[in-house]
Amino acid sequence: QAQLVESGGGLVQAGGSLRLSCAASGSIFSINAMGWYRQAPGKQRELVATITSTGSPNYADSVKGRFTISRDNAKNTVYLQMNSLKPEDTAVYYCNAAVVAGFPIREYAYWGQGTQVTVSS
Repeated sequence: QAQLVESGGGLVQAGGSLRLSCAASGSIFSINAMGWYRQAPGKQRELVATITSTGSPNYADSVKGRFTISRDNAKNTVYLQMNSLKPEDTAVYYCNAAVVAGFPIREYAYWGQGTQVTVSS
């Protein structure tokens, strides 16, 4: 069993920055891809950014050039640096991780509890 704990959300003015963190803990053999998703009120959850175990990132077009995803494999932690924030970035941000664990060993998808990001205009 693994857990993902997010931190770093909050209220910021447009143009500001925030850094989200998500730490995985528990019985983990390894972690494959990790990522961030977001869900605004009345909208479906959408991908923000993902990163492979070797550090290759992928971004939604709406955040390219403004957000940076990174990870520390030694700490089982993924980060999302968000710069030049816009009001339309307001959402609950969720961490996702493809955790390899268990017996027989296989990959499981875990989600964090979500952290609110609010960008005021």
